[in-house]
Amino acid sequence: MKQGKLIVLSAPSGSGKTTLVKYLLHKEELHLDFSISAASRDARGTEVQGKDYYFLSLREFKDKIKADEFLEWEEVYRDNFYGTLKSEVQRIWDKGKHVIFDIDVVGGLDIKRIYPDRTLAIFVKPPSIEELKIRLKKRKTESEDKINMRVAKASTELATAPQFDAIVTNDELEKAKVEVYQLVKKFILG
Repeated sequence: MKQGKLIVLSAPSGSGKTTLVKYLLHKEELHLDFSISAASRDARGTEVQGKDYYFLSLREFKDKIKADEFLEWEEVYRDNFYGTLKSEVQRIWDKGKHVIFDIDVVGGLDIKRIYPDRTLAIFVKPPSIEELKIRLKKRKTESEDKINMRVAKASTELATAPQFDAIVTNDELEKAKVEVYQLVKKFILG
């Protein structure tokens, strides 16, 4: 498999996409490997360089943009960039695996636009904005201001859901796991 398939899970922060990605990664029959995003921010909590993100300085990130090293990138918040390095996708394809992304909605749609036939883009929808805020507060990783900023952004992100190949509402985690597994399995084997 010189170039595998691309599985995109996008959602507002707190929707449960990371939990669903981790679940899919444990399904060996899917032959998935996680695309580690680059970020121009410091690690939070227990995040590890090269495992959770490639943490870059703002200058390093902008230099890589100029050098066209990103498949996609976005300034998610002011001076807070996230993106997918082209080398990261190639690293996974070289291992003979499919790439799975835990990525914001703009980045997810960019990948779908670049590789329309090779990408399955799944939008993970929270049961409600209220539930989203509760989940973000439970994390205890961000200030009230950051949480409010993420909740405000969620409304805009929710409006992009129809542009994705599938929408999975994560109101019951076990049900959402089954649904994303079936979608991904059908796409990879189909």
